[in-house]
Amino acid sequence: MTQERIWLSSPHMGGEELPFIEEAFQANWISPVGPHITAFEKELAAYNGIDHVAALSSGTAAIHLALIILGVRTGDEVICQTFTFSGSCNPIAYTGAIPVFVDSEADTWNMDPILLEHAITDRIKKTGKKPKAIIIVHLYGMPSKIADIQSVAKKFEIPIIEDAAEALGSTFEGQKLGTFGDFGIYSFNGNKIITTSGGGALASKSESSIQKARFLATQARDPAPYYQHSQIGYNYRLSNISAAIGRGQMRVLDDRVKSRRANFEFYKDALGSFGPVKFLEEPKGMKSNRWLTTITFESADNQSINPESIRQALERDNIESRPLWKPMHLQPVFSECPAYISGVAQSLFEKGLCLPSGSNLTDSQRTRVAEALRRQVMS
Repeated sequence: MTQERIWLSSPHMGGEELPFIEEAFQANWISPVGPHITAFEKELAAYNGIDHVAALSSGTAAIHLALIILGVRTGDEVICQTFTFSGSCNPIAYTGAIPVFVDSEADTWNMDPILLEHAITDRIKKTGKKPKAIIIVHLYGMPSKIADIQSVAKKFEIPIIEDAAEALGSTFEGQKLGTFGDFGIYSFNGNKIITTSGGGALASKSESSIQKARFLATQARDPAPYYQHSQIGYNYRLSNISAAIGRGQMRVLDDRVKSRRANFEFYKDALGSFGPVKFLEEPKGMKSNRWLTTITFESADNQSINPESIRQALERDNIESRPLWKPMHLQPVFSECPAYISGVAQSLFEKGLCLPSGSNLTDSQRTRVAEALRRQVMS
């Protein structure tokens, strides 16, 4: 008999969404216009302690608009963390710019500030101009060494786009992530900490930047009684229905963070003393939402452990897991791009795995995952 499927990170509806959705239907506000969009933006801004937010169709759209507002154009270079999902760097290509990839440090798995400074210095030496922006990522919810990265960015006067798609609810020194850079990015995809079924947001301290983002996201329609366009626009606004879902999800966000962090503690208690399995701890001053619990496998008794074989074995047990992100500099589509590599990201990719981490996991499901993992490592 096949056991029940355990998903990596499934959507978790809490019931708070329905009254907002019903209100939207009753008022016939179902398009990318309506009161729930404005309310959702205000609630996101208040939660994160930042002044202005634009609700958009995806986190990728948010990065794209941030790059446009920063004036990134064809031939420019934009630095991006290599250890991430392609949605962090694909928008660089949308603008015609060139991604420059920077490797991670081992403490947080995020962009290495020392390597970042070296990359900027080398790009200036080789091209005669500095990169137009830096895209950092708080991977799996773990804060990056943001203070050190800010110091480097300030030294060279390069704006920061802070990809917090996986890190809503995480903090650095008590401040919410997504609020440190010139722009912050959030995602509400189905597998994220909260979801609007799909969607994202762009955050900034600059009111004019967010007004510009909203303008561009609604096809850049000029203020006229007819449809007039003086620049290229995009269909990037979130719908009122999706925003209604988001408003309900905001009411359980802190509970979702607690549940995700509880998953990490459960797995660590169950497997932390198990030699080959290693967990990423929070450096001082950092609090991760633990969007996904990630592990790495170290060799045991001189026997190498193959994470892909373990992933396939878990799949046979009807348990979904996933490799850590394959670094962008190793992706065929970006293989010709400049990259400043220490080997950290590739090493993590080769020996890591993401465990089921949904906020709706039960104790019995987590126990089943831990027992299955232990069996496979010991076999």
